[in-house]
Amino acid sequence: MHKLKKLRGRNLDELRVRGAQAAHAFAERRGWSEQARVPSDAAMLRLIDAAQPGGGIVTADSLLAHFHARPSKFFAGFDDKEGTTAELRGRFGGETQKAVVERAERIIAGRFDLLGLRDLNFGDPIDWHLEPVSGKRTPRAHWSRIAYLDAGVAGDKKITWELNRQQYFMTLGRAYWHTNDERYARTFAAHLDAWMDANPPKLGINWASSLEVAFRAMSWAWAFHFFKDSPHLTPPLFLRALKFLYLHARHLETYLSTYFSPNTHLTGEALGLLYIGTILPELRAAARWRALGSGVMLAELERHVRPDGVYFEQSSYYHRYTADFYTHLYLLARRHNESDQSVIEKKLSALLDHLMFITRPDGTTPLFGDDDGGRLVQLDERAANDFRATLANGAALFRRADYKYVAGAEATEELLWLCGVAELKIFDQLDSHPPARGPQAFADGGYYVMRDGWTERANYLLIDCGPHGQANCGHAHADALSFELAARGRTLLVDPGTYTYTASSELRDSFRGAAAHNVLLIDGEPSSVPGAAFTWRHVAQSAPRQWISRERFDYFEGAHDGYERLNSPATHARSILFLKNDYWVMRDTIETTGAHTYETRFHLIPETHLVIEATENFYAVRERGDAAAPALQIFSPAIDGAWQSETGWVSDCYGRRREAPICARSIRATGPQNFVTFLMPHAAPQLMDETRVLELDAQGGRAFSLQMRGDVNDVLLITGGQLVEA
Repeated sequence: MHKLKKLRGRNLDELRVRGAQAAHAFAERRGWSEQARVPSDAAMLRLIDAAQPGGGIVTADSLLAHFHARPSKFFAGFDDKEGTTAELRGRFGGETQKAVVERAERIIAGRFDLLGLRDLNFGDPIDWHLEPVSGKRTPRAHWSRIAYLDAGVAGDKKITWELNRQQYFMTLGRAYWHTNDERYARTFAAHLDAWMDANPPKLGINWASSLEVAFRAMSWAWAFHFFKDSPHLTPPLFLRALKFLYLHARHLETYLSTYFSPNTHLTGEALGLLYIGTILPELRAAARWRALGSGVMLAELERHVRPDGVYFEQSSYYHRYTADFYTHLYLLARRHNESDQSVIEKKLSALLDHLMFITRPDGTTPLFGDDDGGRLVQLDERAANDFRATLANGAALFRRADYKYVAGAEATEELLWLCGVAELKIFDQLDSHPPARGPQAFADGGYYVMRDGWTERANYLLIDCGPHGQANCGHAHADALSFELAARGRTLLVDPGTYTYTASSELRDSFRGAAAHNVLLIDGEPSSVPGAAFTWRHVAQSAPRQWISRERFDYFEGAHDGYERLNSPATHARSILFLKNDYWVMRDTIETTGAHTYETRFHLIPETHLVIEATENFYAVRERGDAAAPALQIFSPAIDGAWQSETGWVSDCYGRRREAPICARSIRATGPQNFVTFLMPHAAPQLMDETRVLELDAQGGRAFSLQMRGDVNDVLLITGGQLVEA
């Protein structure tokens, strides 16, 4: 009966695709499928198209010799080894080289930095099926029989998969190009051989996700080019690896996530096919793989990227993945002289525009929605929430001075590898200036950015008032009307991130739940109710009501229906007024006839220490910390509830969390309500002593007096939810 229910709502094509995939998996389990066996040397060499250059290859030696001799259609960083090496050891020497080499040395020693975790040990020799944090080891059974979402079976499967993506081959490769030390090549070769020994076709957790198969294939493609000239890339090893790459491609085209997970899983798998078809053009199937890969990516582009450039899963991290996927598609299309790239250019520019506008003053990016801690390629040493390398790529490709400015104005190592020395020099010569606009509304995605400049000391606020997600909303969080804030350039109020997917259902729901965001809770309930790890039992719908941006101020108002499901329904609206270079005023309005408990929650970064003070019928929350650092002061009327300090968690990368303070205000009230909060950024904490907020008597609304810096006195009158005088 359960299986019959799952069939409801599926069209004939979906039933056909799923049925064919189930039949293939059954044939693999029975040993009938040729995809479950490694081809012999002779069989593999017969897969080469005799009509292609190199079609006369008959031995492993001639195959590797052909790989060395033929022009590469891979990324341009490998076109000019001398020039790339000079740039690498010149502008990317010093601290960058030191960091790469140090990490490569730990890889040789069997210590891995994966996701937000450091110095993971998978044993000696490496156990490719182990999850070392929980100690769980998955069986070497057929991939379709492994319950990888079950923490009792797999622990946190992402940790196992991250090792088996083998993106650390890129770290070894970069260290090799920096130093010419053959130990890095020897480690790559040994790990590649060991992986193939331990992961026969279709057996084990490392075949269970088509996306992971694709990522590993792409890592191998990079590794072949990094170690192309090393004697450790021997003809037998190269031929054996190509057999596995062939099986990777067959697996991908058989098990594309067309209906299983048609998001970054599908586009990442398609990119993997494009990669394999690109680096193995001699194979008969290469043209088919390239066409299928690029075809799927182009077909999904319109669906995945909203008209305003926001990625449809409402996750900044997966937005970055998507921008990188299509950057690689665009570059490979150019390398193959494919004519019409205008569709990619338009959508990729829109994706990059969004990344540019949501970048914080400190250069990092808010992690709204899920983050999985991974990267398409590991070609630099940046933090997981620093997306500026993606913008630097866009600056070079589209000659965008504003991208370059927000990217930090300096070329990145990733740009060198992807685009080569010539594009690197074009980037150097490109003008750099801030975007023409600061504030920006993304109405389709529901993100609204307030800022008073593009300097490192600017004030910044991003608010979320968009769709909950796409389809089952697997990567969404209960963050309706949540926001992030940077005061005078310093990020202070944050989205606490993701931390885990499947290792703990309690922690999964805690980090994606409403209480972990900068929201107003009603009766302790979340606005959207989590279900399984990637589903929801109830989803709030958000709707913007007003957005105004002027030279002196920005104003946002929006609402959501997440609490209309309560026995006494309630509708929450939030408005935020930003008086640029001064402060924010936030008003939470609740329409209801019942009695409810209301809790406003603000999550701060781990480095903050809060002091809560009562002053003249107001509560003030301030930071006790570095006397030279920018700070945030929070004021609210005492009648709106008392602030208390709690301890929560912030995860700036998947797998890592740190304790962080929460300030929360709670009150019980009956009927319609409105709560006012003042968010005052200061260049230094000592300026807080000069700031006062008082509520004044007013008819038909609420009035406030703000005294700042001794000689500044503002009076605000708010009525009917609108600011009428300032």
